[in-house]
Amino acid sequence: MSFERRGEALLPRRRFLRRVLTYLGISLALILGSLVMGIVGYMSLAGLSPVDAFLNSAMLMGGMGPVNPIEGDAAKVFAGLYALWCGFVELVAVGIFATPIFHRFLHRFHLEGREG
Repeated sequence: MSFERRGEALLPRRRFLRRVLTYLGISLALILGSLVMGIVGYMSLAGLSPVDAFLNSAMLMGGMGPVNPIEGDAAKVFAGLYALWCGFVELVAVGIFATPIFHRFLHRFHLEGREG
């Protein structure tokens, strides 16, 4: 997945949209994988039902915080580490998704600067 170099023309719109969808898919896969990791962790360490584990994981991924009280040291450590992981994953996922858009903006800006 290489990007256009300095002297190359902008990617055609159809190929650019395909690139954006590819990067969106990578971002969503990262988020979904992290959500599954949270569900499994809450089910195994906190003893939550699948629905409650999903709710807690989704709330943390959305930045809201856990819903159910967490009992046990291992579950509390997991919840803390998972909360940190969720913050990191959101930043990375947004960065991955924004990369082709930001690159196109900079590439277009660079090409327009050379014409003048």
